Amino acid sequence: MQTRRILFYNLLGLALILSWWLPSVLLWTKLDDDVFFFFNQFISPMYPRWTEALALLNTRAFDKVMFVVLLAMLFFAMRRDRDGGWPKWLAIGLIMSAVGALLGEMLHVHLLMARPSPTLWHEGVNLLDDYTYRNAKATAANSFPSDHGLLAMVFASFMLRFADRLIASLSVAIAILVTLPRIMVGGHWVSDVYFGALAIALVVLPWILCNAYIVCLIERMAARFDTLFRQLRRSY
Repeated sequence: MQTRRILFYNLLGLALILSWWLPSVLLWTKLDDDVFFFFNQFISPMYPRWTEALALLNTRAFDKVMFVVLLAMLFFAMRRDRDGGWPKWLAIGLIMSAVGALLGEMLHVHLLMARPSPTLWHEGVNLLDDYTYRNAKATAANSFPSDHGLLAMVFASFMLRFADRLIASLSVAIAILVTLPRIMVGGHWVSDVYFGALAIALVVLPWILCNAYIVCLIERMAARFDTLFRQLRRSY
């Protein structure tokens, strides 16, 4: 277990959490409001193309497209990995999915701070539903922390740990791309993603990704998948 690395990331997460209760909370509040009102002014009939683009980026269809993109990233990570193959990356994908599912369930327990999205918090703001026919998600009764943001960070973290530098960098860019549309339409505050989700990722994920047991588990799963594939090939 890489204890020093785990403690380093945990301390970053702790510092981020403490920043909420220190006087810098005013900075978070101002940043949340400034970003929301900056983008909210462009959701109007005066900017129809921009409004439609934001609506499209916040539909379920776009979420499905991004899921396909993530699968493609896994495929290219596998192709570029000279030391492993599909058994290794299948194991990584399964463990990553399990971690994402467990963290997602943890968020649904609502043990953390409950807060509505800025479109529900502020009055008299421009609502995306008033200017588009698309079924876009721009409001949330409880937006903290961002589940989209946390799952994107889980994917990026696994790629940073197991993929090469190019795939890892692209994964971080995709994580940002996934989270920005929700912020721009007011479905999430900035702090939902870059305080809440990021703090959870910094505290929880290092214990998984810097753990030698997880690496051994991936290797054992990969070996079993490889053996199973060879047996299937022989039987056919």
